[in-house]
Order: sequence, then structure tokens, then C-alpha cells
Amino acid sequence: MPSDVVDVTVDFSVPRRALWDVLLEPQSYPRLWTGIGGCEPLRDPDGATVWQVRIGDPAVGVRSCALVVTVGRWYESFELRNPESAGFALIRLTGDEERTRASVTVCAAPRLHPALAGATDSAISGWVGDGLRRAADVVRGARTSLVANGHRAPVRRKSELVKWAVQSGLVAPPLTSARQLRSLYRWGFNLAGGYAAGAAHSPDQLALIDDGSTATFAETDKRTTALAAAMYEVGLRSGDAIGLLAANHCGMVETMVAAGKLGVDVALLNAGLSGRRIEEIVQRHRLSALFVDTALAHLVQYLHRDLPRFVTDDLPADPSRITIDDLIAMGRTDFPVPTVAGRQIVLTSGTNGVPKGARRPHAKGFDTLVALLSRIPIHVGSTMMIPAPLFHTWGLSALQLSTAVRATVVLTQGFDAQECLARIAEHRVHTLIAVPTMVQRLVDLPAEVRGRYDLSSLRHVVSCGAPLAAATVDRFLGDYGDVLYNLYGSTEVSWASVAGPEDLRAAPTTAGRPPLGTRIAVLNAERRPVPVGVIGRIFVGNHMLFDGYVSDAPPEESDGMLDTGDLGYLDAGGRLFVAGRDDEMIISGGENVFPRPVEEALSYLPQVSDVAVVGVPDREFGQRLAAFLVKHEGSGLDPEMVRSYVRNRLSRFSVPRDVTFLTALPRGETGKVLKRLLIDPDGLTG
Repeated sequence: MPSDVVDVTVDFSVPRRALWDVLLEPQSYPRLWTGIGGCEPLRDPDGATVWQVRIGDPAVGVRSCALVVTVGRWYESFELRNPESAGFALIRLTGDEERTRASVTVCAAPRLHPALAGATDSAISGWVGDGLRRAADVVRGARTSLVANGHRAPVRRKSELVKWAVQSGLVAPPLTSARQLRSLYRWGFNLAGGYAAGAAHSPDQLALIDDGSTATFAETDKRTTALAAAMYEVGLRSGDAIGLLAANHCGMVETMVAAGKLGVDVALLNAGLSGRRIEEIVQRHRLSALFVDTALAHLVQYLHRDLPRFVTDDLPADPSRITIDDLIAMGRTDFPVPTVAGRQIVLTSGTNGVPKGARRPHAKGFDTLVALLSRIPIHVGSTMMIPAPLFHTWGLSALQLSTAVRATVVLTQGFDAQECLARIAEHRVHTLIAVPTMVQRLVDLPAEVRGRYDLSSLRHVVSCGAPLAAATVDRFLGDYGDVLYNLYGSTEVSWASVAGPEDLRAAPTTAGRPPLGTRIAVLNAERRPVPVGVIGRIFVGNHMLFDGYVSDAPPEESDGMLDTGDLGYLDAGGRLFVAGRDDEMIISGGENVFPRPVEEALSYLPQVSDVAVVGVPDREFGQRLAAFLVKHEGSGLDPEMVRSYVRNRLSRFSVPRDVTFLTALPRGETGKVLKRLLIDPDGLTG
């Protein structure tokens, strides 16, 4: 049993005042001490300084507690006290500009931190001392922000592959396995190889379900081979590129698979782009043909008539247009198998500018896909629902992942939260692939609506594409259980980290930990790691880094890792946190300010349903924050209430001087807020 009082003393070769500044900063604690998921300053009615701390883990429970901060002598001592439990920590610093002795007295440690219940005095001292050493590392500038998960351990990756293959049911009888391997050898570890291997193993299993049709693995493999041969017949050749403008349905998947078999690249066109943007992309990528849904044909109606066009769905259309069913009905089966399979070209989100075309690589083998499965335990033969658009990296990656686990994929166009629950119940869906706006809409459903549907099959709701607000995470885990996963990545680096339910319960804003074979570093301007807890640029290395942009220079690289363009930090437990885009940080009155903490704080207001915060020019301070909010209908909230709320939770530089209420925020097809349209509503036309 631990003692009621534990004393810890550690000496450091760092200036006392610099260490004091770190220890008296609330954000230091969740970053530098394990088991602390958040710490926010609040203003107590009597004027005292109060920190609201999220502490614990799912194993012992996560709770919030208030710590009253009392400074004794400035730069020498302060106390953190919890009025409810009577637990406290007294921190004393002695020394000079070269050395500092930190002495900490902790009273009733288990009352402060539930994970310390039953811990020995030695364990408590170690926990306190480890955090103090990380604080000293911040002052020293120690290069500690680097975390890797088997990135340079091929033996470990192979052992994990074998373990997963046995546990998941991937291993098949020898004859069937041989057929699967032949299919993969012929087409590669891509969509074409995945569906061909599925046809060899389970020909009659449903592979695809959309709003109006279904297809087995055998049917998908046969139809895409015929479509690839027809593409060759009409003049497409290996090395060509086609444009695909379609919603989530079987025809879209078949077009991608067939093009891959022929060695033709596919530029996945965003259905939310304007006709002018699509015309620019067609010209820049020198596309040889277009495959377009009937409902989206108006976006390409003014393109040059000599550009061949084919219809990807079976809706009523111009009878002069050739559909992919017409091509398949040609009955061709012969075409030269390319030495290099066709790739998908994904357009970056273009949140802050013109979308770029990024060539997505093929998986290097099963271990590449198992890397993601090491963090999200999806089983072979399960059912996966993908409402996230396939033209986006996340929807496409999920489709590729589905072939590795031979999943039945339910494709949906658009998203209605109640309809989503109905389909989960109807098809007994195990894994839902979502973007944050979908997660928010599921949270917004009333309890009586959720109760109408049997969701017992649901094991994973995997969100990607934009940050999840902490308030949304807490509500989702409370309403739907421990099934939420938050994946952080980009078109350029594929995946970087995954936060599972345990991570999200402890620290709802975390982006999680790297999957197997992935390395994350947080670097400074000189491309050196910053200390744990310090914000820097996020670099990622794995086996699925993109193959470059079609017409643009690649991102910066450091030691085999790519610059994500995001700023963030690693905490003491190796979890990644994303502070925001590099170009989102503003300097107001000489202070660095990020919009995301303000967005997180405002998301907890019960009157607010959606929020975005941006930086705008300011004549006096250089830049200032502007908040854009969507209120729940009938709620009372005015700008001064918003500013007062933020003033009592964050620094004065974080208070938005501009507060605007909107009926909806401008979002892209993947749910990202298009902040450039908030700053300049006329910035995107045509």
C-alpha cells in the first residue's frame, strides 16, 4: 500500500525559472505525465486559478477533477489541491540559472490519480520523477519526439502477419491458397488482385452491395476482366490515364478494378468540384477518356467532344452514350497483362487551395495491410459499410483494405444517419467507414431513434478525414459504446496513427499511435526532433507513402519521412496530437495561437452544433481569431457570451473578437471545413 505522503526530489542542469514556466503551464501535464488526458484552466467565481483535469484510463476509470492552483513564492513554490478528495501536490524549486532542484510532496496520490491506487511508493515516485524529467527535457530541447512501431523490425512485422493470418481466418486449404496466390501474382496486391483472390477463395460470397445491385467475388472478377478487355478494344493502353467521376456504387469499383488490370491509371474526380476545376484536371493529367455517372454528366458537358466518355451506371441516359455494361457485353476477354498495374490518382482535399493529383502506391504485400489491422481488428469475411466517398483517400483505402480481409462491402451514396443505422441492422454490418460529419450526425440522433435498430453487430466505426471534436467523441462512446476509432493520415502518407476506444476515452482529442511499420517524428525548423510535449511539424514514414504528385513538387522529406504539413506533438505515452495545419497557426500580439483549442472549447457549449475558428488580418495585433458557429435551432447565444466563455477557459489571445453565426459551415465532400471560404466567401467560384 502506498504511504499517505510521498516525497520526490530530482536535480536538473536547467534554469529554475525556465522549469517553473513549464510546470506552471496547464498543458504540460497531459503532455508530460502518463494517465492525464487533458488539463484546461478555468476561472473560479472567487478569482482562484482552477485547472480541470481529465485523469485515469479505461482499466481503472477516467474521471474529471478540479485542481486549485495556489502560488506560494513566484518561481519557488506552488500547490495543486483537489478540494473534493483533499489530495494535493506541493512543488518547490530551488537553484539558479544553471541548476535546479525540484522537490515534490504528494499527499493521497490515489485520490488524485486512480491509476496510482494500490501502487507502491516507488511507483508513485517514478511516475512523478519521469514527468519532471520530461519537463526538464523541454527546457533542454531534448530530441525525444520520435516514435516507431516496428518500422525497422522486419522479423516482428512478419511474425505479426503470421499471427494475424491464423487468428483472422485468412489461412485457407492448400489448393485454394495456391489459387489465391496465383491471382495475386498475376494482378498484384491491389484491387484487381484482391477481388481475383477473393474469387479463388470464396467465389459465391457477396463482394459488393449498392443501392440497386449486388455482385459476388466471382462476378466482380469476371466482369472486370471483360471490361478491361473492352477498354483495350476501344483504344486504351497501359500507361494511359482515365478520369472517373462517380458516386459509391458497383460500377465505380468495377471501373477502377478493370483499369488496374489493363495498366491504366485512374484519376478519381471529386464530385464536389466545379466543372471548371474538372476541366483543369483533365488537361493537367492528359486524360484519355472519362467514365462518368449520369447524374454528374453536366460537370463535363463542356469538355472537348473528342474526349471519349462512358457511362458508369445504368440510369436512363443519352442512348448514344456507351455504358460499362455495353462494354462488358462485347464479350472480350483478351488483353496484354501489364508489367505494372494501373494506379489510382487521388486528388488532395484542396482545403486551402487547388487540389493536387497524388499517385497512390500499391500495397507491398499482406504485411502492408496488416499494419493497419494491427490497430483496427477487422476480421476476414466480415461486412464493411463505406458511405465515405471512394474518390477520397480514406474511402479508397477502406475499399483496398476490404479486399485483404475478403469483406462484403456495402456501398452507399450520400449519408442519412437514420438510414445508416437501418442498413447496419439490415446487413449486420461489422465495420462502418465514416468521416467526422457522419459521426456527428450519428451522435445527434435522439436516443429513441437509435433504439429502433439492432446495432449489436457493429464492432468498428472508423473515422478519418478531419479531427473529431472531444465533445463528439465523449458523446459517441457514451451512446454507441467502445467501437470508435479515429485514424489520422493524408493522401500523401496514407495512415500515420490510429486512436482506439481506450485512447479516445482517456484523451478524446488524440490522433492515437502509429500502426505496425510506421514511424512518426515531430521536428523543428532544422529537421531535428523536438522534446516530447513540444509542438513541431509532423513527419511520417511507412510502406505506403505516395508516389508523388502528377504535376507538383513533393512535400519535404527527412530521413525517409514525409512532411504532413500539420503541426502537433507526442505525449509521454507515445500518443500523437494534431494542433492544426501549419498555415492555420496565427501570431496575435506576439503570441502563437491555434484555432483548434478554441474550436474544442466551443464544441462543448450545448447551444452549438458546429464550429470553425480561423485567423484573419488585424491592423493592431497582426492577426486575430474569428469564430463561425452554427447554433441549435431556438438556442440563445450571442457573441459576447461566446467571448466570455472562451475568456474563462483559455488565454486572452484565444478569445475570438469576431463571432459570426451561420446556418451551416462550408464543407467539402469528405467533411472538412473549407476555411478559405469563411475568410473569403468569394474565393472559390466556378
